[in-house]
Amino acid sequence: MTADIYIISNDTIHALGIKYILKKYFNVSNIVISNDFDFISNKNTSSFYFISTQVYIDNSLFFSTHKNRTIIIGDFTQDNFTSIATNSSESEIVEIISFFFNSNTDSNSNPSIQLSQREIDVLKLIAIGHINKEIAAILSISINTVLTHRKNIISKLGIKSASGLGIYAIMNGYISKSDIKNT
Repeated sequence: MTADIYIISNDTIHALGIKYILKKYFNVSNIVISNDFDFISNKNTSSFYFISTQVYIDNSLFFSTHKNRTIIIGDFTQDNFTSIATNSSESEIVEIISFFFNSNTDSNSNPSIQLSQREIDVLKLIAIGHINKEIAAILSISINTVLTHRKNIISKLGIKSASGLGIYAIMNGYISKSDIKNT
């Protein structure tokens, strides 16, 4: 493989583990490890990125357009990005990376997930930290309608926690990191 591979994470153990697996199983030589995305000067479309969730959040504009070349290392998973859970075994990681390299396409979206405009509105408000009562007031709908939309969002995305929905909303460009309420 001739493409550059960047491993960007504050967790040195995870970064070194990914590097070890890439060298051992995939015969990769162009690997750069950093804890700072800004350090990487050659950010091109032929590079692959192995990043922590925080790195994604901090650089969501770049990575949302490079979904098909990015693997997130962390305990959060969602359909639009390939991810490796931190408790995965070596064989599981090899399988995920192998599938990732073999199925790499230029598709940036998952057509199987279709949220309605109102579900997107509710998702955005959940993601920035509003509770059901506030969402109902902002959108001029009943709390029961908010709960129905939340149930549909959870069903479609498979993400149950508000923080998980927040990360999903950031990763898919519905909100930016600066939109989130500081509580």
